[in-house]
Amino acid sequence: MSSRLAFNNVYSILCPEKLGNKLNSINTTERVRDIWCTLWPLREVWLKVGLEKLENHEGVAVKALLDSGVTGLFMNTTFAKEKGFKMEKLKKPLIVRNVDGMINVEGAITHQVKCNMFFQGHMERARMDMCNLGKMELILGMPWLAAYNPEID
Repeated sequence: MSSRLAFNNVYSILCPEKLGNKLNSINTTERVRDIWCTLWPLREVWLKVGLEKLENHEGVAVKALLDSGVTGLFMNTTFAKEKGFKMEKLKKPLIVRNVDGMINVEGAITHQVKCNMFFQGHMERARMDMCNLGKMELILGMPWLAAYNPEID
């Protein structure tokens, strides 16, 4: 299956409550992902999407935050564990940086989830990085918006 979301390996995450103050001390040869923070969003846009586990085809309905300032797809680690998603360890951890350049206090992204995602009659295989999203379960960013250009009321 060819995926319109296959290019979602280079992206960032919206997470304003996780701004850290650790010193900028990582090796520049390491893979890095940034956190882009929208501190004063004008309007939050939430979508109901369906997720299907690949191993048993069990479906889960989820409320996802849509944010054009995020350049990736993210699933909350706690949510993934509670719902029984199979988490795959990344070959190399991805260091997370805040918009101010500091390393995020939550640490590196070490796992991802692959699942089928359903929205408005469309199905797509998606890869989502696992991280602490606070109360949010899922964040859909620019790769998803660019692939689908959804109609939002």
